[in-house]
Amino acid sequence: MSPVTARRPQRADARRNYDRLLDAAREAVAQHGAEASLDDIARRAGVGSGTLYRHFPTRAALLEAVFHEQIDELCAQAAARLDDPDPAAALGTWLEAVLRHSIRNRGMAAALRTERTDSTWCYATMQDSAGRLLARAQAAGALRAEVPVSDLLRLINGLALANADASDAERSAVRMLGYALAGMRPHS
Repeated sequence: MSPVTARRPQRADARRNYDRLLDAAREAVAQHGAEASLDDIARRAGVGSGTLYRHFPTRAALLEAVFHEQIDELCAQAAARLDDPDPAAALGTWLEAVLRHSIRNRGMAAALRTERTDSTWCYATMQDSAGRLLARAQAAGALRAEVPVSDLLRLINGLALANADASDAERSAVRMLGYALAGMRPHS
């Protein structure tokens, strides 16, 4: 369960602080990526760092909250593609959407890196959505059976991070994703 959805009711002032911190974090992450200064986020929100840590005990918890709605939307898109008659196209289209979203939302790729977030809601939720689409494509014989879902998520993250500063970031990353997916097709 996501820490965002597992929150207990708060006093009005605590809720305002939480909302201000989340707004400040969204702004800071958009400007500086996932490594945005936590002290700067607290300052932007007009609270002390202790207040930030009471609401978000780790950077990963803060990033999960920042990206929660976006992850939910991407996972809903994956679920909607489960009925697509072409499982490989469904997977490829969804991975492209995740890739484009990661590039547009600086910090999301870093927030989902497995070495930082293996046990977190963001990574687990994305892994589940990608896994269902991948399993369908593999069952249809469209992708090699030995491709694990963790490799797909690392691939998306790597492409987003590698192209983040390119002048044609989305176009370049999507082109590279196409190359990678072609290489995952079964050998004839």
